[in-house]
Amino acid sequence: MAAATSIMRAQQIVLAKVDDALKPFELTFARYEALVLLNFSKAGMLPLGKMGERLMIHPTSVTNIVDRLEAQGHVARRDHPTDRRTTLCEITRSGRELVGRATAAVVDVDLGIAGLGPDEVEQLTDLLTRMRQASGDFE
Repeated sequence: MAAATSIMRAQQIVLAKVDDALKPFELTFARYEALVLLNFSKAGMLPLGKMGERLMIHPTSVTNIVDRLEAQGHVARRDHPTDRRTTLCEITRSGRELVGRATAAVVDVDLGIAGLGPDEVEQLTDLLTRMRQASGDFE
């Protein structure tokens, strides 16, 4: 029980630090994740359904995230060139610039894992990865 409680509390601490770093950019962590995903995609765009799969969130949540990012001018919806049933989400120049600045701010708060050295961060990541693998989090 102590390990589970510690993991949950650590998650709250990390999320609070990251949220504080993202607040000046008018981003939530969910919107930031979506921008990062699009920024790293080969073409800078993905189908909404693929975004949901990769972010592991419900399609309604993807729609909400894209709606808000689109209203801010950071993404744009595009018609799929070969599938009329599919809508693409494309990161805009504004979105690329924002994700760069926001990432720098997140890095500046040590990603919320202050107090750990590089070796400890690697060890923690390895342990959590093994736990996630055992739970079927990775294919």
